[in-house]
Amino acid sequence: MSTSPAGRPASQAATGRRRGGLAAVGAALTLLLAGCSGGPAPQPERPDVTDSALPPAPPVFYVDPANPADAEAERRAAQGDIAGAAALRELGRRPSAKWLTGGPARDEVDAFLGQAARSGQTPILVLHNVPQRDCGRQGKGGARSGTAYQSWVREVAAGIDGRPVIVVLEPGALPDAVTGCVADPAARIALLRDAVAVLASTGTARVYLDAGHPGWVSDAERLAAGLRRAGVDEAAGFALNVANFVRTEENVDYGHRLSDALGGGVRFVVDTSRNGDGPYPADRVKGAPSWCNPPGRRIGEDPTTETGLDRVDALLWIKFPGESDGDCRPGEPSSGEFWAEYAISLIRD
Repeated sequence: MSTSPAGRPASQAATGRRRGGLAAVGAALTLLLAGCSGGPAPQPERPDVTDSALPPAPPVFYVDPANPADAEAERRAAQGDIAGAAALRELGRRPSAKWLTGGPARDEVDAFLGQAARSGQTPILVLHNVPQRDCGRQGKGGARSGTAYQSWVREVAAGIDGRPVIVVLEPGALPDAVTGCVADPAARIALLRDAVAVLASTGTARVYLDAGHPGWVSDAERLAAGLRRAGVDEAAGFALNVANFVRTEENVDYGHRLSDALGGGVRFVVDTSRNGDGPYPADRVKGAPSWCNPPGRRIGEDPTTETGLDRVDALLWIKFPGESDGDCRPGEPSSGEFWAEYAISLIRD
């Protein structure tokens, strides 16, 4: 998985506190899954999805028992590393997102959502497979074409099959289009708009379109225009700080600016998985960009919908703490690979 590029805002004091419990957001939507499993040619109907007509957010987010932190904790406990195992279990007991980065999606989504449903919990998915993703950063990949991507999104929608899910759509894709990093920004935005419409038409997916973080696109009006073109009005809102380290307070201030530029009522979520100490205080560290596996960082606020923050639907762990941002320095794992030592460093007192 990739991370957002560096764009280091000035650090501010963290304001979030850990909160227990999760509250419902919105009312149930009764639209049925229709026409999502076919090929890309048909354009889906675009229902009038408003905040009052969205499915409820979960009473409890899904904790995947197969998460890599718990597996590594068991291994270390068997070797007598009690402290390391305890730190890893702190990560493993918190809900986090499952990333989908390509390949057959329908059965994988169906199985994951089925496990969550049996647990009485609502899962979080991240779709990260848009063509030309990452713009030359770590984690190169993506669908081979726009048509392939549209078909893949419809597989995801078919796998949802009427079950509640939170979907974070394409980290970095819109900011890269707005800043001109991709070859055809208009085509990228059209793909995002189609994906929002297809996922929203399931009737049970709360879709948050990724909008980067405060240090990426400083012009909120410009980014808001991109969000509007990408279909944010049909989504539950937008997501901030995915796989990044910017403090919650800065993201909330930025989110309010974006929401205001969109008319004031658009809501958002914030990734707090690694933002407890904010970003690294320099653009580079040990010869590599400081957005990639920076040392001395810490986990942030626990996932919750009881945020106490205006227009913030939830604080989420979208990036799993301890998954590498890429092999930016000698000895660092490839993008998306679990790195136990780094994970443990995020739990320090």
